Amino acid sequence: MTGEARAEPSRSSYYVDEAFYRSLIAAFEDWRRDDREIPEADRRDEFRRLLEHEARLLDEARLEEWLALFAPECVYWMPGTVAKGDPRREIAIAFDDRRRMEDRIYRLRTGIAWSQVPASRTVRLVSNIQGWRTDDAAVAMVRANFIISEFRDAETRTWSGWTAHRLRRRGGRWEILVKQINLIDRDQNLRNPSIIF
Repeated sequence: MTGEARAEPSRSSYYVDEAFYRSLIAAFEDWRRDDREIPEADRRDEFRRLLEHEARLLDEARLEEWLALFAPECVYWMPGTVAKGDPRREIAIAFDDRRRMEDRIYRLRTGIAWSQVPASRTVRLVSNIQGWRTDDAAVAMVRANFIISEFRDAETRTWSGWTAHRLRRRGGRWEILVKQINLIDRDQNLRNPSIIF
């Protein structure tokens, strides 16, 4: 693999290897500990503003701007099981690296992604936002509840659950390393969800 390909996550999935999976699983275990919760109102407000901004970008279909919130080496992960997930061994509704996220946005922009013709209209509510420190001072974990109302083709559907964002502070802003979406009914027949959550 050339150095150029390694430097561009949108051209190669080189960073999703066994070490990445081990780090991911470790990061999502035992992170909601009371002794690590972030009580500072200003920091929690930063998390709230980021998640509300993300929700607005998705509702307005500003997908390229939404993707810009993510780190170059990132993951968008929707476990399909209720238990703690390991995407190497369990069903995932989605497990997208940077390249796959860019592919998804490109496909939606073609106008021939039939699961989104006509395109969904969505409204998201984000609440109960909490943050936790990690062993890395520049990295935080954030949990939030969500409800999404999706209208498409004369039908309204409601999605609900909670997200876990792993964030890293870099260049004066928070960037998303991992977004994990946990639907409350993720182990049921979801009838082909086609929106970005």
